[in-house]
Amino acid sequence: MSKPIDILIIDDEQVVRDAVSRVCETAGLTVEAASDAKTGLDKIQKDEYRLVVCDVMLPDLDAFQILEAMKQASLRTPVIMITGYSTMENAVNSLRRGAIDFIPKPFTADELESTIRRGLRYREIDRVRASSEIRKGDPSRFSVPCPAGFYCLGYSSWAVIEEKGTGLIGITDLFLKTVSAVNEIRFFALDDDLVQGSVCARVLSKDNLVHDVLSPLSGRIIESNVSLLPCPEMVEKDPYFSGWLYRIIPTDVAYELRQLIAWVENH
Repeated sequence: MSKPIDILIIDDEQVVRDAVSRVCETAGLTVEAASDAKTGLDKIQKDEYRLVVCDVMLPDLDAFQILEAMKQASLRTPVIMITGYSTMENAVNSLRRGAIDFIPKPFTADELESTIRRGLRYREIDRVRASSEIRKGDPSRFSVPCPAGFYCLGYSSWAVIEEKGTGLIGITDLFLKTVSAVNEIRFFALDDDLVQGSVCARVLSKDNLVHDVLSPLSGRIIESNVSLLPCPEMVEKDPYFSGWLYRIIPTDVAYELRQLIAWVENH
């Protein structure tokens, strides 16, 4: 088989297809485009792509139908969704159903490039994790899963509800492994309101990219883990415990937890 194409962009808007193609080609990545879901799925089934970037809402199929069709065809190609703010809930739902990330419109070239770079690294980690060699060995050396009782927004962030009803949120180990070594973490302010699926923090990596962390829950920030400011590498060493980001008062926890992936023993 010929060398896989880096990116397939599926979007019915020419301006979006052009923008994604321009950013990817500037970054040295190969790109193909499709203007509708059926054409895109045909391409995925015939050719090999490292990553698919797809609009949540298309004229012929929506994101969930695309993800289901790929699942039925046993296609492991990672999918990043593009969404308008009016379809943010659909974007969050698409992460639960198999997409790995999403980019809200309008996006900048830098936001697009950092998301795509993470997606490409995710693909390499997933390929190694799925190989027979790793199945016989210890996959945890490639990414450490969330502990039981945690809830995840895609592979990006996690939440856990404490006994007193507050929530802790943080970044998953897999997300951090798709980021070149962490150089800095930029927090939101105390008393800021977070919205599920919207940016809650930014990670600056040592390759000079800025990575948006999406909040797994909505709520008001009552405490930030300021110990990460002088030692941002702590979030990589212990992402699920001492590396937490915020303590929040959740605003709609019962509903929003249903949009997340629940981790149990032997998940």
